[in-house]
Amino acid sequence: MGDAYTVQAEYYDRIYGFRPYREEARALRAIARRGTTGRRWLDVGCGTGTHLRYLQRWYEVAGVEPSSAMRRVARRKLPDVPIHAGRMQEFRLSQRFDVVSCLFSAIGYLPTVTLLERTLRNFARHLAPSGVVLVEPWLFPEQYRPGRLPAVLRRDLPGAILLRMNIVERRGRRTSMVMHHLYGDRRGVRYFAERHESTMFTRSEFAKAFRSAGLRAKLLRPGLSSKRGLYFAQAP
Repeated sequence: MGDAYTVQAEYYDRIYGFRPYREEARALRAIARRGTTGRRWLDVGCGTGTHLRYLQRWYEVAGVEPSSAMRRVARRKLPDVPIHAGRMQEFRLSQRFDVVSCLFSAIGYLPTVTLLERTLRNFARHLAPSGVVLVEPWLFPEQYRPGRLPAVLRRDLPGAILLRMNIVERRGRRTSMVMHHLYGDRRGVRYFAERHESTMFTRSEFAKAFRSAGLRAKLLRPGLSSKRGLYFAQAP
């Protein structure tokens, strides 16, 4: 059992290759342009940098990522893009950005409302005048449905097959998702598992956190490729 992303960094792009990153980048650009026509974009929790790969068509991009394993993959993929080490609630960059995004429910890794508020204040601190913050939330508490069968993903890849089975369990306001992977190629079959611990913040907690950061936020539906929505926020 490994911590989230450290074990799977090598396989991450193969696992999530089904995501329509190019189309998501276009959608994100269209949403961001509702508030700003600026050209500097920071993606916080950027992972292996695939959104940045497509966003750099229109923007001067940069990323922040806490996982050293994921940063290595992102830097190999995007050698000319700054990928900074740091946690979302405390990174400090000298530059301000027209768009600060936090996607793929990365915000849910924060364990407390206090850290959520600190994080959104940090995003606002890095925002240029008239800039936009885009945040994709994790599940809201009322969206959790207990008793579901494990979700199964099969990826038929060039020269390999990947199988993933995962289930989400709830403890209070926290969810725990264990992902079990089998990756088979001509060298054999490898197994690895990882645990993702996330917090289900309420809509009112998000609203209060955005207000404390001096931002006015609206939850857009349906968001990107999920039903979780996408927060669009900027200074009044």
